[in-house]
Formats: sequence, C-alpha cells, structure tokens
Amino acid sequence: MSGIHPAFLDLAPLAAAAGTVRLPGSKSLSNRTLLLAGLAEGITEIRDLLDSDDTARMLEALATLGVRVEGDPASGTVRVHGCGGRFPVDEAELFLGNAGTAFRPLTAVLALNGGRYRLRGVARMHERPIGDLVEALRAMGASIHYEAVEGFPPLRIEAASVRAPDTLRVRGDVSSQFLSALLMALPLTGRAAAVEVEGELISKPYVDITLNTLARFGVSVGRQGYQRFELPAGSRYRSPGVVHVEGDASGASYFLAAGAVGGGPVRVEGVGRGSIQGDVRFADALEGLGAQVRWGDNWIEASAPASGRLKAFDLDLNHIPDAAMTLAVVALFTDGPCRLRNIASWRVKETDRIAAMANELRKLGALVVEHPDQLEVQSPALLRGAAIETYDDHRMAMCLSLAALGGVPVRIIDPGCVAKTFPDYFERFAEVGQPARVPVIAIDGPSASGKGTVADRVAQVLGWRYLDSGAVYRLVGLAAIRAGVDLADEPTLAVLAEGLQAEFRAGRVFLSGEDVTEAIRVEAVSSAASKVAALPAVRAALLWRQRAFAGLPGLVAEGRDMASVVFPDAELKVFLTASAQTRAERRYKQLIDKGMSVTLPALLQEIEERDARDRQRMAAPLRQADGARLLDTTDLGAEQAAQQVLGWFGRESS
Repeated sequence: MSGIHPAFLDLAPLAAAAGTVRLPGSKSLSNRTLLLAGLAEGITEIRDLLDSDDTARMLEALATLGVRVEGDPASGTVRVHGCGGRFPVDEAELFLGNAGTAFRPLTAVLALNGGRYRLRGVARMHERPIGDLVEALRAMGASIHYEAVEGFPPLRIEAASVRAPDTLRVRGDVSSQFLSALLMALPLTGRAAAVEVEGELISKPYVDITLNTLARFGVSVGRQGYQRFELPAGSRYRSPGVVHVEGDASGASYFLAAGAVGGGPVRVEGVGRGSIQGDVRFADALEGLGAQVRWGDNWIEASAPASGRLKAFDLDLNHIPDAAMTLAVVALFTDGPCRLRNIASWRVKETDRIAAMANELRKLGALVVEHPDQLEVQSPALLRGAAIETYDDHRMAMCLSLAALGGVPVRIIDPGCVAKTFPDYFERFAEVGQPARVPVIAIDGPSASGKGTVADRVAQVLGWRYLDSGAVYRLVGLAAIRAGVDLADEPTLAVLAEGLQAEFRAGRVFLSGEDVTEAIRVEAVSSAASKVAALPAVRAALLWRQRAFAGLPGLVAEGRDMASVVFPDAELKVFLTASAQTRAERRYKQLIDKGMSVTLPALLQEIEERDARDRQRMAAPLRQADGARLLDTTDLGAEQAAQQVLGWFGRESS
C-alpha cells in the first residue's frame, strides 16, 4: 500500500450506529496463507486476500526471494507459484515494516533455507523482542546474529547446517508468533519434530489459526493441550488449489462494538459461527455485557441492550488480545468500573498498547489505572472530545474512533496508519455512524460583562457542557510553564494546546483532573496566556480544541469570539454587555471581596483600555456577531440575564 495520508481526521459526534459492513480479509490468515503458498508444491489461488501494508511487505519479501505471484492484490485475488519447500534466492535483504506476521515466520523459514539474509523493519519493529524465537532456532544449528540490540531486530542470517532436535522449547508468555513461526518452519526439515511451550501460552486462538492454515496446506500437527506440538516425519506443504481468506475478526470488533454502544443493529459479513479466528469470541464478550448478538454462517450482528447501559466487566482477555483493545473503549460506555486482565502481550505489539491506551482514554475523561498486565477503566459522566494519538498503531486508531459515539468530536492523528490492516476503515465507519446534532449557545461580550456567570447558569439549567474560552488560553500558559516550554516555541505550544485536557464544572477549572481555578489567575500565567494567544499555530490548535467541547447533550460557550469564529453556526448567539461603569463596579466588588486593594477609577480605566484593545486586535476582534441578540445587563442581575437567554432559547427554568 502507498499514498499520502492526511495528518489528522476529524470525526463528528455520533448519535447512533446501524448498518452492514463487509470485512476485509484477515491479516493473520492472509500473511500465513501467502507464506505457506510460497513454500508449497503447486500453484495456489488465494481469494479475498487483504490488501494492506502488512500483506504488501510479505508479497514484496516473497518476490525478492524468487516466488512468482500473479494478479493484483487490490483485487483480492492472487496466484502464488510455490517453490516446493525452498526459496530460490540464497541472498537477500528484506524490509518488513512493522509486520510481525511477516517478520517472525520469515525469520524461522529463512534460518532453515541455507542462505544469507538480512531482515529489518521500522524503528518500532526493532523494539519488538525476538530473542526467544532466535534461541529456539539456534538450538537447531541456525546462524542468526543481532545487528544492533541483543534480542531485537534487525537480524542477519548466515547459511548453516540445520537439524531440528527431537524437541524444541520456546517461551509462550511473550508472543504466540514465536510458536507459530516454528510450526510453519519445521515442516521444511522433513523430520519428525516437537515443540514444547515453556510457561503459559498467550493468544492461543492465533496458534489455532496457524494450525488450521497448516492443515489446509497438508501438514497435520498433533498437540497436547497448548504445551506440546508434534509434527510427523515427511511433512511437506502441498497447494490446496484455491484458498478463501476469512474476513478480519479483529476488524469486526469495532463495528460490533459500534452496534452495542450506538443502538444498532450493525452486521459484519465475512465471519460467522464457523470462523477459525478466535477474535470472533469478542461477540460473546459483548453478549456478556448485555448486548444483543445474533450469528449466521458468515455474519454476526450486534445491538445495544434491550434496556439500560452495557454492564461493567472484569475479564481475562488473553484469548482475544487484539479485540480486547476494543473492549477498553467499550468500557467508556458501561455502567461501572471495568478491568481488562491478562493483556501483557499488548506491551510488545506495534506500540506499548497498555500505556498508549491509558494515555488516550484519560484524554477522553476516563479514570485509568495501568498495571503491568491489566487496565482499570472508569468512564466519566460525560466523555470529552479529544485529539487521539495513534502511535503508528492501526488498532489504536480504529478502537478509539468509537469514542465519537459518546456524542463528542474526535480527532484521529495519523489516520493513515489503518492501512496496515484495514485501509478503508474510516469510510466503512462513516457508513454506519449516524451524526449527532449538538446544539450550541454562544455568549460573547467584553470583559466583566458577566458572561461567565450567565453562561454557567444557563449550562446548569439545561444540563449542558460549559466552555470558558478565556480560561483555555490561561490553561495553555499554565501547562507551558509547568512543562518548561519556551513561550516562543510555537510548534510545541500548538501540540500542547491541541492535547489540552481541560474541564469546567461547578464553577471550577480543571487541567488533567487537577483543580487549577486559582493557579490560572496569577500574574505569570496571565502574562504567558497573552503571549501564547498571539501565536497563530496556537490559536489554530485551540480553535479545534474549543470546538471539541461541543458534545451531547449541548454546549454553552462564552468568550469574545464564540459566535463569530468558534461556533458561527450556533443555535443561539448572544452578545452580552453592560456599561463600562457597571462592569468596573462589578469587578471592584469581586476583588474587594477577595481582600485585594483596588480603586474604582483605576478599574474603570483598565476596562476601557481593554475594550479598545479587544475591538482593535487583528485576530478575532471583539464584535457582535451576525445574528447575535444583544443583551445589556447594566440593570440586570445574573439570574435575570440567564433567564433571558433561556427564554430566547425556549427553555425557561421554573
């Protein structure tokens, strides 16, 4: 796969999800099938092959190794001319990206091929352990060298005389791909062999996929539980002629979850009750949470519970490690705290998925506790819109897109990473997602006009979200000071602004869960806020960040450019003002009540000067937006003003 991808993708708030999705082929099955077809005797026609970055890396490797492949992978069908157990090319350098399903088995197969090879990948691939597999291969006589860090790629393989001992041993608690790689390579020796697993084998369903694929190509493996696997002498790969690749069961989890969270029904086609992929058991997990699940031979369908929310869960998810990531996001929509157990394998995937998931769920407002092999997730009363980092990990991008079903906007950074397994994921997700209409009341006005008090009161009456835009700039200033960021470092400040975890509730201001109401009012923070507000990149980042507050059931936003710039399509726009004298008197009373020494004439002069600056500033000058209602509060109290706004909106409080 190739192409230029956008830096980010904005997902609108969603109210529901329903529809049907045809799944792409399974990555795990596609790459296993390609490799065994390349090693088999005869020609294999592979249908419904996944066209993705990972399969592209395997196809490139096979071509480099002398395997002839006909057909266009984009069509889903290719014909592979098998080489009968040994690759023709004896010396090659292979780049395998971040495709573990290509790197691990090719390491094992090439160690037995009798040639000289170099295998490398992207930086993250070089951080993923492979030492246990290499040690098992060295026990057979393979000559494998680490080119950088011991135990990690890149690797150099030298020609060596390889002979499998009667029994090989490999650890099972790091990655099941090590065992799968050995099982795929051992038939090439033609000798009887056995593999014993040391410790608890994780991701057992993926080993089942390997065994099933081996059987399709004529190699039957006996096993004793998941501790010992035996290959008979004389095993060799033979083409089955035509192979159909099942739809991606891991990919199905996102859409089944969308149906369970967003009402549904959402149906996925390409997997069903006869699937050989363990991740279809995700549907059972959803059903245990109260979702309504239906099965067909080649489809699964999920809907929300008949009544109430999905139930909180405490689950051992060792058997569905990839689909378990989807459950981490589903936890945001349950009725209590959730625990995901036995997921240590997440730490050696495309990224450290436990740490990454914890970071991103916190941005959405969840309380998350991270353990070495567990996650605890407590959902907030209302999700927050957030910019989601994807860590070049396709599953992070796809899982966390589901947060939009919380009625909040979600920005996916580097959405192109889904090309690894599901290139058109976001198009398919858009087909089942039903956009939400999020009402906004935008209240603008000059300093000390009372807009904050009025907006907060309106939000409380309606039960809506509240945004104090002025505090947002102060929060960026505070965050920059705490992080030691130079206030002239515009790119870094913009990133900080985009990821700002701000919250406003009960008249208090929170940054990353900490009450900073008083901290943002000190002079140093005020000065920093003024400096960062003048930076175009920061203002652009905060424009999206402020819009991300617009989630269901609605938003009341106050500031100086809410109706004119940030929410020009707001249902109700209000320009709230008062005479300069009245505003000075209000500010005077506030400061005196706090024990501060001020004079009324000085405050009046300060307010008049600020009004002039606000009207004349280049970026978003203070003005009454087109279509905004003017509300002069000179002779009105805050409660009266709030009632007027509610009356204009048609929702007076009793």
